[in-house]
Amino acid sequence: MCYVTELDKSTMTEKECKWNQENQSGGVTFVLLGFSEYPELQVPLFLVFLTVYTVTVLGNLGMIVIIKIHPKLHTPMYFFLSHLSFVDFCYATAVIPKLLENLVVEDRTISFTGCIMQFFFACILVVTETFMLAVMAYDRFVAVCNPLLYTVVMSQKLCSSLVGASCSWGIACSLIYTYFLLTLSFCESNFINNFGCEHTAIVAASCSDPYINQKIILVSATFNEISSLMIILTSYVFIFITVMKMPSTEGRHKAFSTCASHLTTITIFHGSILFLYCVPNSKSSWLRVKVASVFYTVVIPMLNPLIYSLRNKDVKDTVNKLINTKFLCNKM
Repeated sequence: MCYVTELDKSTMTEKECKWNQENQSGGVTFVLLGFSEYPELQVPLFLVFLTVYTVTVLGNLGMIVIIKIHPKLHTPMYFFLSHLSFVDFCYATAVIPKLLENLVVEDRTISFTGCIMQFFFACILVVTETFMLAVMAYDRFVAVCNPLLYTVVMSQKLCSSLVGASCSWGIACSLIYTYFLLTLSFCESNFINNFGCEHTAIVAASCSDPYINQKIILVSATFNEISSLMIILTSYVFIFITVMKMPSTEGRHKAFSTCASHLTTITIFHGSILFLYCVPNSKSSWLRVKVASVFYTVVIPMLNPLIYSLRNKDVKDTVNKLINTKFLCNKM
């Protein structure tokens, strides 16, 4: 096997590494180091992440089912929320099972194809969620600022188009990133100092010049983050102005409460992204990067359904009704 260290990369030419890659007949593998430097924490971490994943699956799928079966929740806001839950479920499923496997087995390798596919799907879901949150901010803007026209403006066709556009842009970004990753050269085995196939970690494991890949991800990620945040901030500025003009204190409280869950989700999601990609890329920062990555890829998909269920009166009322109905049926 060709284990590449930083010293090896400085002495190995790109031509030599590419020759090795081509002569391995697709035998390139990555070693996900994950949390292997803490062997005493492997079992506790496995139990924690398994619990989180279970809550994530039940929470997000439960949210989708609740919204689907209750007519009162058949509104644009819950239409977007059900798709957000689906995205969170898929994202957690793309990353966490491999993380759990690597915590209980000694062989932490992942094939080149498997690594690229994990990145491809995770990237689609992250970009989709970024713009889904922006779409949900626009939905709240229409609901608060133009309540009489809400059902007309937020038609089923527009809602479906906004969700479709978010997914399409996620697929487009992922295809571009993946294409340029495939132009890189790798040797037979490469170490990835993380628990998942994240773009920066894959590029760092390559023996090719990373300049183009780094610039593409920088420009694209900056555009996605700024454009989505601009939509969110603009929507909430108008919401805040409209709410402050309301004469009734009760009306202001109700308007703010409908936005509270969404604001909480936005703060956690974008705060994690900004923290993760603003951490300096140095050896001393890898632990912080891993912790931020855990929060971003493992915790957030679990938190979203909890935030919306605990802070949303309609969802809580629906859950209570379902529980009471089931209890009465069992009692009879």
